[in-house]
Amino acid sequence: MKTRFVAQSFSLASIFLLQFCITDPVAADQKANQSTKPNVLFIAIDDLNDWEGCMSGHPQAKTPNIDRLAAQGTLFTNAHCQAPLCNSSRTSLMTGLRPTTTGVYALQPWFRKVDKFKDHVTLPQHFKAAGYKTLTTGKIYHGGYPPKNERLKEYDVWGPAAGVGVRPPEKLVETPMGNHPLVDWGTFPHKDEDKGDWKVASWAVDQLASPPEEPFFMSVGFFLPHVPCYATQKWFDLYPEDELMLPNVPLDDRADVPDFSWKLYWYLPEVRLSWLKANQQWKPLVRAYLASVSFVDSQVGRVLDALEKSGKADNTIIVLWSDHGWHLGEKGITGKNTLWHESTRVPLIFAGPGIESGAICKQPAELLDMFPTLIDLCDLAPRNDLEGHSLVPQLKNADAPRKWPAITTHNAGNHSVVTDQYRYIHYADGSEELYDILHDPDEFTNLANDPQFQKIKASLAKLYPRNDAPPAPGSKSRLLTKEGNQWLWEGEPIIESQLIK
Repeated sequence: MKTRFVAQSFSLASIFLLQFCITDPVAADQKANQSTKPNVLFIAIDDLNDWEGCMSGHPQAKTPNIDRLAAQGTLFTNAHCQAPLCNSSRTSLMTGLRPTTTGVYALQPWFRKVDKFKDHVTLPQHFKAAGYKTLTTGKIYHGGYPPKNERLKEYDVWGPAAGVGVRPPEKLVETPMGNHPLVDWGTFPHKDEDKGDWKVASWAVDQLASPPEEPFFMSVGFFLPHVPCYATQKWFDLYPEDELMLPNVPLDDRADVPDFSWKLYWYLPEVRLSWLKANQQWKPLVRAYLASVSFVDSQVGRVLDALEKSGKADNTIIVLWSDHGWHLGEKGITGKNTLWHESTRVPLIFAGPGIESGAICKQPAELLDMFPTLIDLCDLAPRNDLEGHSLVPQLKNADAPRKWPAITTHNAGNHSVVTDQYRYIHYADGSEELYDILHDPDEFTNLANDPQFQKIKASLAKLYPRNDAPPAPGSKSRLLTKEGNQWLWEGEPIIESQLIK
């Protein structure tokens, strides 16, 4: 404790108080314990699938900064989101609760509008209660959540919101199903510094240049590669069009897939593969996605470099994650909203003190697991209301087995269960899929009706949630429900003859 000696008078009460603060051993111990707690740098990337060098999702992906972070820590190559949609996924991981518990399956509502969860303590709030300074920038919660008048309840300090940044004067690609302004891709004359993610990274860099004295929990949420996939020309140059590799999508990829699967993304602005092919846009979209991934990787690098310069790196736990994946033609679609690996599999990396470096864990992991894991790593008060499980055993020994699968839910009654070898999918109409992901990582062959796999399927079928909460009040966008025998998409009857493939 530093004091400045100046000539001034003190009351007897103030002298006693000063002496007590200096000499009280309990207060001194509490301060010492707080100063030794690790910081947390919590990095989120929107719509990032496994197209990183370290995840081997695309052989041409160039992500040197994410790769170096993976080399410094433990990479989970079998990690999955709890929902393949922004709001439901982020609500789940920040509350530590499954969508089947909260009922948040759609892009609405803000979970605190649900009476049961209006006072639920979230991940940053738990750290704040433990004496941490909490800071955030970019996209951590979905969209405009929380409302501005509630922000300081969630984090102490707020930086720039997530956003596209500069846009071209007009859309570069005119798309079907509404020509949504966000569904666009390509390049146009602009600078990296004009992009929303650059501003998010810059704010984080500035904060790390003068970090708080108390331990901090800093969230940094990047927008790209969420559409629109705009990047400057130098990032496109990393992926020459004449050398670009497209995803392997067999013409009969959906031949053994239940028809019900189409209902999970019935009518969306994200285009189908058939449209991309007909309009010669498949390769441009893949190229734009990869360019966007490489750009956002560079912004991750700026933040990691700033942490190194801050002198706090040795006592900071870094977690990098994505809220869900993204299809780029696989299974005939683009976007998310499915229970296949393109939507559910995400990068998940932990690095820092107490974490094995250069390790790869192939055990199933969930984004839900981040909350209890960080509690353990930072020695915070335990919680008994979280539905994830700590990954600390795997962070100490990547080969340590886990008894829990990874479960993803998209709308009530639709679930994916992933183990170290299989993916089992159960749809709300009772139809099923089963894939041996060790021997069929692309999930081309549905084994659900193969007699040899019935016992395996039956054992996996016991694992998915049975008591799905009804959709939370205010749910609408991308919501699938049923009234009587009629399936509804966003409240409107699904007419089978209007299916767009």
